[in-house]
Amino acid sequence: MTTPHDEFANIRPYHDDEVHPVLNRLAEDPELAQAILRFKFPRWASTPLIAPFLSWLVRKNLRRLLGRAHSIRDVQLYVEAYMARMLAKSTDGMTVDGIEKLDPQQTYLFVSNHRDIAMDPALVNYALHTRGMNTVRIAIGDNLLKKPYVSDLMRLNKSFIVQRSAKGVRQVMAAFQQLSRYIDFSLHQEHHSIWIAQREGRAKNGIDRTDPAIIKMFCMAKKKELPFSEIIQQLNIVPVAISYEYDPLGIEKARELVMKQQEGSYAKGEFEDMISIAQGIAGYKGRVHVAFGEPLQADLTDADAVAQAIDAQIARLYRLFPSHYLALEALGELQDIALPDFDLRYRAAFNQQLAACPEAYQHQWLDMYANPVKNYFNRLDDPTH
Repeated sequence: MTTPHDEFANIRPYHDDEVHPVLNRLAEDPELAQAILRFKFPRWASTPLIAPFLSWLVRKNLRRLLGRAHSIRDVQLYVEAYMARMLAKSTDGMTVDGIEKLDPQQTYLFVSNHRDIAMDPALVNYALHTRGMNTVRIAIGDNLLKKPYVSDLMRLNKSFIVQRSAKGVRQVMAAFQQLSRYIDFSLHQEHHSIWIAQREGRAKNGIDRTDPAIIKMFCMAKKKELPFSEIIQQLNIVPVAISYEYDPLGIEKARELVMKQQEGSYAKGEFEDMISIAQGIAGYKGRVHVAFGEPLQADLTDADAVAQAIDAQIARLYRLFPSHYLALEALGELQDIALPDFDLRYRAAFNQQLAACPEAYQHQWLDMYANPVKNYFNRLDDPTH
């Protein structure tokens, strides 16, 4: 419930008593109905005679589906059922390591590599939920929440908002301070775990590196009260490595990298992030793997040291599939790295994926898959890139 003293009302996930009015609002939102219509019936979404009827049908079904949810848990149970169907359709299986070492009674700050906007935290949540553990609260940038219905949907699914659109030093610092206090409040007052990406934006080149600025933000809430190393230990940071055999957005990421190289910048389309979310959810991923690391316990005295400790675990935990080694081979950079034994069908699948990528983007596409192997074997030319 929002109260006069709720300092996190503008960024926190919704509470149970807010679910019903938010769902009612969503059920009547014409933009949400139109977005669903475009996604499910792209051929008919703009047809004058058919689109109005389909829109009415979509909203009717929305009211029916949303009317069944009365709490955040109800919403997440619906998401769980959808995740199970999606994983069956778009992957060749999901595996999980390290979760057995986590204490269900503890709260954790999960810091993961970032390859997909929606799927990364969804996979972590699914792994936790299906093993009887509480799901996490998810950090999501406000750049993804340009439509009110998107914000509502995300906050119903336990997302909280990172205000990346803040302008000016004072506004940015105020946003970071509030975010730091909220993470501390969630972990230590409400005893609710957090998921956050290791840096702003996805690692489009396949190089997973933690931004020390994220670590500094974590500590802002208590930096005047406790030594840095003690704050880090209290946060209970657990690195997480999420690995995809194939990236549904690999060609789009390679294209963006090429455009940045050629033109110096890349301008996103108005709905590009939403299209990326939909494609990342529905697109083929091959096998996926989620590996949970161990809480950082060393006496780490600065943000750079913490970032390096997270990176070391993620590099070790990252599951290298045949696609990664085959990309390195295609680049002619295997050198002293032995190609693991694997079924020839994996090579055929890789060649099919590579052939679907336009030739102009193939080098960047191959780099994206090869870089995790280089990272594991300490072969990256520029480890800070």
